[in-house]
Amino acid sequence: MKKNPAKSFLIAALFSAAVLLTSCESENNQQKKITVSWWGGESRHEATVSAIKAFEKENPDIKVDVQFGAWDGWEDSMTAAFYAGTQADITQINWNWINEYGGKEVFLDLNTVSDYIDFSCYDKDALLQCTFDGKLQAVPVSVTGRIFYWNSTVFERAGISVPSSLSELYSAGKIFEEKLGSSYYPLALGEYDRMILMVYYLGSVYGKPWITDGKLNYTADEIEKGMDFICSLEEGHVIPSIADIIGDGTSAFDKSPEWINGKYAGIFEWDSAVAKYADALDDGQKLVVGDYFEDMGDYRGGFSKISVAFAISENTDYPEECARLLDFLLNDPEGTALMGVERGIPLSSSALETCRKSGLLDGMEFIANSKVLSWAKFSLDINFEDPKLKVNPEGVYYDAFSGLSYGDYTASEAAEIIFDGVSDVLSD
Repeated sequence: MKKNPAKSFLIAALFSAAVLLTSCESENNQQKKITVSWWGGESRHEATVSAIKAFEKENPDIKVDVQFGAWDGWEDSMTAAFYAGTQADITQINWNWINEYGGKEVFLDLNTVSDYIDFSCYDKDALLQCTFDGKLQAVPVSVTGRIFYWNSTVFERAGISVPSSLSELYSAGKIFEEKLGSSYYPLALGEYDRMILMVYYLGSVYGKPWITDGKLNYTADEIEKGMDFICSLEEGHVIPSIADIIGDGTSAFDKSPEWINGKYAGIFEWDSAVAKYADALDDGQKLVVGDYFEDMGDYRGGFSKISVAFAISENTDYPEECARLLDFLLNDPEGTALMGVERGIPLSSSALETCRKSGLLDGMEFIANSKVLSWAKFSLDINFEDPKLKVNPEGVYYDAFSGLSYGDYTASEAAEIIFDGVSDVLSD
């Protein structure tokens, strides 16, 4: 029988298509899917998504789904996910979450995937700070510390330079009131900011860390001296009262009209957060990095902490693939060039070198971070950020400093609240 060429061609084409479809289905079935979640601003989102796409291109066997958003409400949703065991395979975490969830089998011990993450790029002390009960719970991304930032344009209008000492800051309070008006302040501090600045001041005076080996290093009388210091700033028109700040409509200074228009001319903020404050200013105003004040005391009282970290879920089906992605994002030259300094100046020596070669280490963030690392001698204890202390508005810090500002507490009473609250957390 004579064969029909057209029919033979059609059968061959259908067979080829079937083989191709089967091959694609087989490849898709073999592809491993992992999820990554983080919070941040638009530039952080864009950088991270670009780096993940580059990873997927190099690793076609891995598909990465992303979940990201702004910080507002993010911590609450993550808390629910951690307790329910539904968090992403890889999660950007706050450093204190290690202390909060480390004993609940939420995070994978990264020592078990050390063949896929180059931990030689990290300082051993930084890794130790991310260790709970002998288990490495996260990869530290960056170290940050609080430092002063000044709106130099407003100081120029007042006829003075930005302060480089505590005595100059006190003088600026009076000058601002006389020359610019009572609604202008050289510095603005919310309740948590006041707590951090007070600890910096006490460290400068007494030369000891806030907490050592799980114990508060300061007496109530010593803390009272710090409360008096904060009171002196408010009384000297250096900082607005808490009532004034609340009256402005928001305690987030980067969104406050008083910060945007220059009536609040300074902040004491993490070096990794500077961009949003600089970007918020009205046109024509300039933000500059300040200095630590040597006349605060005989010691260097500043401190630093792990800024953010990445953890892998204890429940992930693909620990190796997650570790490979983290190493690409945090250590690999291609990945780290795309990630840049969106989460602060990298701790990884490999990432730092990549950022240096890429010209990313010449902005305000790098200047501030360099000052922090050269000055700060103390590391923040992880209990400092315990939710019972830090959460607004019911946290101990907010109760003490709000009450002090409103006149509900004396300096002695506010000091007792801090002493008792911190001691209770440390004894839990």
